[in-house]
Amino acid sequence: MPAAFARARRLLMLRVAVMPEPLRTLTAVAAPLLEDNIDTDIIIPSREMRSTGKTGLAAGLFANRRYRDAAARIPNPDFVLNQPAFADAQILLAGTNVGCGSSREHAAWALAEYGFRAVIAPGFNPIFFGNCVRNGIAPVVLPRETIAALTNPVTVDLEAMLVNGHSFALPDEARLMLLEGLDPIALTLKHADAIARWQSADRLARPWAWLCERATSR
Repeated sequence: MPAAFARARRLLMLRVAVMPEPLRTLTAVAAPLLEDNIDTDIIIPSREMRSTGKTGLAAGLFANRRYRDAAARIPNPDFVLNQPAFADAQILLAGTNVGCGSSREHAAWALAEYGFRAVIAPGFNPIFFGNCVRNGIAPVVLPRETIAALTNPVTVDLEAMLVNGHSFALPDEARLMLLEGLDPIALTLKHADAIARWQSADRLARPWAWLCERATSR
């Protein structure tokens, strides 16, 4: 196997601890925040993003709404996540165009660290949709009327592609990543053997293209 892929596999083993957990069937409380255009600054305000890491963000989730005083972390009892019925929510119900605004991946990181494993909405910002998938959160598109009629507990079944009996769709790659707990690197490495075979053949066909690799391996 080429050295590059051997290194990549070693790095993958180091990443296992932070990989998303596989998501097949989830039955959980769903918290309703049925507003359109919930942007990423609502999900996590920029002042709450104090690092480039994925941890330490849950406390800042929906900070401008979740707290009466965000700096002092004084809870707002009227906000849905502070209500006892939704305290352990793992599913977020939202309006259309959820995740619009800034492309910050911190929004998905904060949701995941808090414990959300699915967001159900009539429509998603495309970048936020992808960020959810990469972080083990199922982005489920359902009609607005169906979402409004959902009752707790809500079951998201990625094997049957159903939410409380209502069908939904996901791109094949996104579904595979969620089902197996893969991020983009792990998804690529599922094809490591085929890529290694192609590289071996290409070294023979175009040795000049691999001169830099030989130079850096010395």
